Formats: sequence, C-alpha cells, structure tokens
Amino acid sequence: MAVIIDADPRMTVVGQAADGVEAVSEARRLRPDVVLMDVRMPRVDGIEATRQILRMMDRPPKIIVVTTFDNDDYVYGALRAGADGFLLKRTRPADLVDAISVVAAGDALLYPAAVRKLAAGHHGGREDATAVTLTERESEVLRMMTTGLSNAEIAAQLYVSSETVKSHVAKILAKLAVRDRTQAVIWAYESGFVRPD
Repeated sequence: MAVIIDADPRMTVVGQAADGVEAVSEARRLRPDVVLMDVRMPRVDGIEATRQILRMMDRPPKIIVVTTFDNDDYVYGALRAGADGFLLKRTRPADLVDAISVVAAGDALLYPAAVRKLAAGHHGGREDATAVTLTERESEVLRMMTTGLSNAEIAAQLYVSSETVKSHVAKILAKLAVRDRTQAVIWAYESGFVRPD
C-alpha cells in the first residue's frame, strides 16, 4: 500500500507501524492527515489504536481501517470507535488512492451493503430513534447518508445546494451527538432509525 500511495503525486507516506502501539505513537509524532489502520495487529488491535488516537490528539487524523473481510466484527468495532471508513486489503490501487482522497476531504468511506450486514448483528446498541427529534428533511438526509451518498449526490437528488445539505448534516450530527457521518450512519442502524435488510 505504501508503494501505491507514494506513487500518487498528491500523497506522501510519512510513516509506517508494525503494531497498534507503534501506530498510536507514530500518529502522535507525525500528525498525518489520514491513517490506514489494520484492524488486526499485535499488542494493540486497530479498534483500540483508533480510540487512543482520537482520544489523545486534539486534531486527530482521519482513520480508514483496513481488513481482509467486509463482515469482520473488528471493522464494526473500529467504526464505532470513530474510524471514518474501511477498505478491504484487496482494494484496487486506484480505489485505494481515491478512498484516501475521499476521507481526507471529510467524507465518510462506507459501503452501504457491508455496513447493513455489520449493523444487523448490533441492533439495539443505542437509544431508540424516537429519543431524537429530527425534522422531516433531516430524516430524509440521514436515510440518504445510510445509502452511502455524498453531500453532492444528496443535493442533486433533493434539488438543493451542497451547502444546504452540509447544513442539514451538521444539524444531524449535533442532534445525534456524534462526531461525523460514519457515526451518524452507525447510530441510524443501532437505534432502529433504519433497519438492515
């Protein structure tokens, strides 16, 4: 992966780590924009390393967890811990670079079918959806977020500006008390706001 990333002129690999302890230490020392985090590592796994990075750094990097299987419970744990998305190790080189760009730009990297499958086994982990009052438009935007649509794609479907969607997303995050789109999608499944098929 390092070779693929370094080959793109927009990106530079600033460090690598052999395990979770080293990943946390290197993230704090190097302050990268994006971390690719293996979910299964010695000493400290990717879930705990993600938690530590997000807790210890005042401006933490975006974190993409990397796994072999898209139905890995470790992935769900890492997403709940605050990771911004996930990739499979077999991801094509062009898709790897695109994924890093997407997350660096502030969008979530979620694959709706995989998140639905992961969430199916974790329903009920959050408060009931009725405990949060979203407007009709906010509810519509959140449902669209769970399908993996970006702000621009949601805007096109709703015939509104991207800025309007961005405003709705910000209000949704505040009402749900979550830090980002990924956490909002997880909340939507765990609270029963949307049901995994």
